[in-house]
Amino acid sequence: MDLNLKDKVIIVTGGARGIGGGISESLAAEGAKLVIPSRPSAATEKAIAKLQESTEVLYIPGDLTSPGICESIINQTIEKFGAIDVLINNAGINDGCNITDSLDKFQQSLKNNLIHVFELVHYALPHLEKSQGNIINIGSKVAETGQGNATGYAAAKGAINALTREWALEFRMKNIRVNSIIPAECMTPLYENWLSTLDDPQAEEDRISQMIPLGERMTTIAELADLTAFIASTRSSHTTGQILYADGGYTHLDRKCTVK
Repeated sequence: MDLNLKDKVIIVTGGARGIGGGISESLAAEGAKLVIPSRPSAATEKAIAKLQESTEVLYIPGDLTSPGICESIINQTIEKFGAIDVLINNAGINDGCNITDSLDKFQQSLKNNLIHVFELVHYALPHLEKSQGNIINIGSKVAETGQGNATGYAAAKGAINALTREWALEFRMKNIRVNSIIPAECMTPLYENWLSTLDDPQAEEDRISQMIPLGERMTTIAELADLTAFIASTRSSHTTGQILYADGGYTHLDRKCTVK
């Protein structure tokens, strides 16, 4: 199936590693031109170089919480490619901000996970209106299920779900679609880092996997990435305001079904 993404200009925040990296790979395979704002690192530069073997990539190193960077990302994209077709708000971190932490830490958690989403949409909106493009927000099941010790992250991801519906309604007359894709348990570098802090990482991975109704396995990065590419494409041209869970049923299905 041709997704009609060839030469489309797509911004993927945090698009060099983890779920964002997988999304970038899927879009590159479809021939999209990529803009990847990401914190600089050796791993990021390696990923960017690999993507550049198959498509045109504008890499913008930096931290999305830095003042002025979101406006700069949009300006650099227009200067380089002249258009924005899709904005994928992927970057964020489950930073462990809890109710017992300071107000400053809570505000920083919102900066890490929410404020840059508003800023990027704010500055990209006129260009998305011209292209009749779309916005995809990568959320988290934590917004619906809770997690514990994640007050900041849950607040930010819950807000993103609400904004998905608000913006889908508000932007409908501009023919701009807005959707969210929600991962649950997916093996990413950050997830691996967390597992490595435990006494028995494999036992914990097995325990979590066995609670996932479909296949009793974690969702792969590729599965999330391919769904994102499909929603970004004209093959999903009448899909908007949707919060799509690619999670093997983990968030909504009764996990008792996995009890042996």
